[in-house]
Amino acid sequence: MRSGRWAALCAVLLVTLVPGCGGDDESSSKDARNIRLAAVIKGLDNPFFRTMRDGLAATARRHDARLRVAAAPSGLQDTTGQSTDLENLATDPLSCVVVNPITPTNLVSALARLPDETPIVNVDSVVDKEALETVGGEITTYIGTDNEAAGGLGADAMAGLVDRGAKVAVVAGIPGDVGSGARSRGFKQGVRGRFEVVETVAADFERAKARLAAAEVLRAHPDIAGFFAVNDLMALGVADAVKAAGRRGEVVVIGFDGIRQALTAIEKGALTGTVAQYPYAMGQLAVEACLAAVRGESLPANVDAPAQVVTRENIARALDNFPQPVTQFRSPLADLPD
Repeated sequence: MRSGRWAALCAVLLVTLVPGCGGDDESSSKDARNIRLAAVIKGLDNPFFRTMRDGLAATARRHDARLRVAAAPSGLQDTTGQSTDLENLATDPLSCVVVNPITPTNLVSALARLPDETPIVNVDSVVDKEALETVGGEITTYIGTDNEAAGGLGADAMAGLVDRGAKVAVVAGIPGDVGSGARSRGFKQGVRGRFEVVETVAADFERAKARLAAAEVLRAHPDIAGFFAVNDLMALGVADAVKAAGRRGEVVVIGFDGIRQALTAIEKGALTGTVAQYPYAMGQLAVEACLAAVRGESLPANVDAPAQVVTRENIARALDNFPQPVTQFRSPLADLPD
């Protein structure tokens, strides 16, 4: 490795993990020094992706693997910056790459420049496989929540909390976002006559925008009984609007993600519940998948990360176990040979 380029890379990345910049750790094994993992994830201004980074880092550390993480410096909109980060990481040989793209295609050109033998682990938000295959690339495995199924869990939770036939609204994220669309779709498919979705609004995954959008829905539908928001930051914004309207405790608000702020809000009664997914577990699985791929193991095309509903009934356990799942989670990659 060229020491000058390594030093420059350390200067621009948000975090460099295990072992640090400045050379090889003499106590590390030869195999550990040869495993070089890189991850490009979304912005660390969002607690979900900070927790994903923590899962990546802890698992790499546990396996004595080198890991460098870059996160979009300008958050969820910086598609070009995220692609540039990946290109910078790939200037040195990598054993495996973990990618969490902002859009399905913004990392495709950078991924196409990787050597053919480099495994690519796609986590959480999906890479457009067809677009990548068109330029000669291939995803080794995808790790993430089954968003449609998890949206259905949200519908089941809502049905247990509102009267039959009640009016409900959906707060979606950025228009065109694949995960947002799948969660909304799964929720609506789970209605099954139990309640009625009367409006769907977009709030770009932002708390302030969700508060404004929910206030409009509350005015347009004074008899609204519940909201399902496809991420927790928006759910907290909805809860803000519900409180401002004097309807806290009357209107059900269910979020999605299971971030600590949402769990605290559930504990305090400001939020009704959340469909918790586990970015820490996603980070763990992504590193485990990379290590298995480096060993030459065959990986499944898709690995489902856990998703569980959290309400006041199990909030104490959820807080105690955070950032791990409410109930014990066994890695589906645990039985692969070391």
